[in-house]
Amino acid sequence: MAATVAIIDYGMGNPGSIRNMFGRLGVDAPITSERATIQSADKLVLPGVGAFDHAVRSLHGRGLWDLLNDEVTEKRKPILGICLGAQLLTARSEEGVLPGFGWLDAETVRFRPDGGGSALRIPHMGWNTVTQMRPHPLFEGMFEEPRFYFVHSYHIVCRDQSDVLATTSYGIQFASAVSRGNICGTQFHPEKSHKFGMKVLENFARI
Repeated sequence: MAATVAIIDYGMGNPGSIRNMFGRLGVDAPITSERATIQSADKLVLPGVGAFDHAVRSLHGRGLWDLLNDEVTEKRKPILGICLGAQLLTARSEEGVLPGFGWLDAETVRFRPDGGGSALRIPHMGWNTVTQMRPHPLFEGMFEEPRFYFVHSYHIVCRDQSDVLATTSYGIQFASAVSRGNICGTQFHPEKSHKFGMKVLENFARI
């Protein structure tokens, strides 16, 4: 694969593990906050672990917010948000007060402890199965009974159900992967999900 994937460095997330996974696939994936590197990359990955508002402030503080908006909405560069990075694709989060990118007509909401009539442990942590809702290159050639690793207390709710790429059950059925055009997001961590996650990253590099 000749594609270059820039992993956005804004001080939050697990970029080293993502880079290592891409490295095993033979994909050049620098961890960077440099404008020129981001602009020259073929694709972008937005990781994230932590609080929504802190992530927004960090992206603004490093001069990345407007840059990413331009790369994704104007240049239509493919982007993959992971965990908090996927939640940042939405318009807002119940976790904070600052607006997200709003590239998806969606919001991020907290799991309710009594969701679906069952006593949920928050955060949702560990391995869980994923059900693909429609064909998409991100899941092309996926292994049977795909399982991915999750760590999150909030999940994405799409107003347009056609943006939901895959769902997972945890008290409720929630969107565990989303996509619209050049924008993709996974609530799970592909970099922690062994062969299943590697297939997702491999497919993203090929899109």
